[in-house]
Amino acid sequence: PLKKHIVAIGGGGFGGINSSYLIEKYILNLSGKSFPRVCFLPTATGDDDTYIVRFYSIFTRLNCKPSHIEFFKRTTDIQNSHHNF
Repeated sequence: PLKKHIVAIGGGGFGGINSSYLIEKYILNLSGKSFPRVCFLPTATGDDDTYIVRFYSIFTRLNCKPSHIEFFKRTTDIQNSHHNF
């Protein structure tokens, strides 16, 4: 039977300073394939472009095919804005 994995990671991000990409390599090794596909769902950051670029900058260095799916863009926090209406 085909095994599928969903890996959820919170707080930390990809490729920290002086990272040896251990978690990224672990995720890719879960597939058991030599050239796995990996898809990033950046919803925790409101699909922030910075995190999407960071994901690609890390995973394009590894032996895989990265992609991402955007669901929404984070909106301005109206309660904490300093606009006078």
